[in-house]
Amino acid sequence: MDGQAILVINCGSSSLKYEVYEMPAGTSLGKGTVERIGMGTGMITQEDPSDREYYLEQEIPDHGVAMSLVQKALTDPEKGLIQDLSRISGVGHRVVHGGESYSESVIIDDDVIAAIENNIELAPLHNPANLTGIQESIKLFPGVKQVAVFDTAFHQSIQPSAYMYGLPRELYDRFKIRRYGFHGTSHRYVNRVAVEHVKRSVENTNVISCHLGNGASITAIGGGKSVDTSMGFTPLEGLVMGTRSGDIDPAIIFYLLERGYTPEEVNTLLNKKSGVYGLSGISNDFRDIQKAVENGDKNAEETLEVFAHRVRRYIGAYMAELVKVDLLVFTGGVGQYDIDVRERICRRLENLGIIIDIEKNRNNGPGLGIISADYSPVTILVVPTNEELQIATDTHELIFA
Repeated sequence: MDGQAILVINCGSSSLKYEVYEMPAGTSLGKGTVERIGMGTGMITQEDPSDREYYLEQEIPDHGVAMSLVQKALTDPEKGLIQDLSRISGVGHRVVHGGESYSESVIIDDDVIAAIENNIELAPLHNPANLTGIQESIKLFPGVKQVAVFDTAFHQSIQPSAYMYGLPRELYDRFKIRRYGFHGTSHRYVNRVAVEHVKRSVENTNVISCHLGNGASITAIGGGKSVDTSMGFTPLEGLVMGTRSGDIDPAIIFYLLERGYTPEEVNTLLNKKSGVYGLSGISNDFRDIQKAVENGDKNAEETLEVFAHRVRRYIGAYMAELVKVDLLVFTGGVGQYDIDVRERICRRLENLGIIIDIEKNRNNGPGLGIISADYSPVTILVVPTNEELQIATDTHELIFA
């Protein structure tokens, strides 16, 4: 069947993002955002490919009201994306945590909803909002199949040697404390696009995927399956990020507690006041850091070097894990757009067969393209991620396969 409209929903605690795709072509019909839900005066903004913009401000007390605003925006006579709601053939939902229950996207039923609820304790800031989006969508689109696409699902192929921590096993048995990994939908998408771009088969291609943005993670992908990933039990582990510390000596936490910090303060410190923001003292936006570097700010320069060093360290580890690496992929807001950061990361990786071409890197821009030297054993690519399209693809395939 051709021409099904798939609605993709990413529901947060105070926001709701959505996009409509014409499938199986994968053409976006437009997207929108509802902001400041439950925070007084909120707003909904929607635009289509011709840049027609729909905008409305009003009080948005809950997600039910937010979904009703989405309905009105989608079908607005002048600036809507579809003629009526009957055009929606399926709804795909981003769900952050599927725990160990799901290794792939699934059509939502009572068991899936129960699993999302059971994993709330593993993602208390995200799963409740994702679940609310599902429940409100079911009300708005009765009879339309809904699909859950889990951020953690792609990483369920990781073996115990990579996902178990060096903690008493009872903590895994009782509390399921293990590495879960995140950004799985993005890593899965860019892996497929990169392999197609270089005209290889997924089965015999090994990839290191670097999703670098305010949240950042690296995944080792062997034959299309996640082998290891930098984020862990939570998205705090791994790389230095926009405001997150990434890997630290856990004893630092107790050191701070002994000096008067409360657990809440330490949690805020590590998640919201660290990373690039904390190191630079300037911003969590890499563009601001780059400007400061150009003005001679030594802390800003050091911050970018710390970030690049951490990324290189994971690349080196995953080169060893995969044994043979064919592709190194940069994606995410920083990976896709920041030419300087890509150069900083690839500096000193030549001995591993990763050789960037400076001119290709600077001329490629943020689009899909190869930026490695012709003689580089490992091909380096920039691949714009599109998690929404991946969710729409999964939804369409599950409903209409």
